Amino acid sequence: METLLVTGGRGRSGRWLVDGLAGDYDVVCVDYDQPGFEVAERPHVDFRAADLTERGEALDLLSDLEPDAVVHWAAIPAPTRHPGGRVFETNLLAAYNVLVGAGRAGARTVWASSESAYGWAFAREKTLPDELPITESHPMRPEDPYGTSKVAGEEVGKMVARRYGTPVTSVRPSWIQYPGEYSCRTVAAEGLAGGAGNFWSYVDVRDVVSLVERALESPPEGHEAVHAAAADNYLGRPTVDAVEGFFGAVPDECTLSGEASALSTAKAEELFGWTPEHTWRESEEETVETPSLLAE
Repeated sequence: METLLVTGGRGRSGRWLVDGLAGDYDVVCVDYDQPGFEVAERPHVDFRAADLTERGEALDLLSDLEPDAVVHWAAIPAPTRHPGGRVFETNLLAAYNVLVGAGRAGARTVWASSESAYGWAFAREKTLPDELPITESHPMRPEDPYGTSKVAGEEVGKMVARRYGTPVTSVRPSWIQYPGEYSCRTVAAEGLAGGAGNFWSYVDVRDVVSLVERALESPPEGHEAVHAAAADNYLGRPTVDAVEGFFGAVPDECTLSGEASALSTAKAEELFGWTPEHTWRESEEETVETPSLLAE
């Protein structure tokens, strides 16, 4: 069985990745700490503690484990609760160290970029995209440390793919939601303003897991970036109507219809045969136990 290293695996979405991939792989879950030897580990799940911003720790870890594949999910997830410099430095250093270490190990790699790389989510003034639906070729114009760290991280991914000849997939998730806990629906009830920063897009964590799984199974040639988004918006109304209602206009290049997501997932379907399966209509009230990474 292949060895898969998952960074940030004890985090909120990271544990869903470890849970979903364990068994198909022997997963090594890497985070700032590990649960200790006194707890019973699940089959096919092991733990390591490391500070991935420390180059020596990260490169030693990857050199020792020689993983077949790497999922880099560790990051400070937003710029608003930490100093901006810390967000940028932490995210970029960790991405550089892990992706370079994966390239040296010859490991195929999937890592968490973000829709925030485009710049809308944390922009001071909300602006229209150049197109609807938004494709991965849309210009990235971040003005915050988080989105900028993701743009820089994708450049690292491209460098690693060129230098080491290993495949790197940058997944740009929309706002990740969890079964039975769809925070986006609370925002929807408050009007259009709250979700305008990503044009009311979202994605279920289980669809993120399935996309990562597909990208590991059928890696691209070189580096590719793909969206992870649900098929619809979370408002329950036509997306173009919402855009026009908030911005007073729509992009000249607009082919959206109905409640389709503002983020196109056509590229992920073309490359990996992936399409999102979950929508807020079924998942908002769904009861699904949060994965545990330890033996029961």
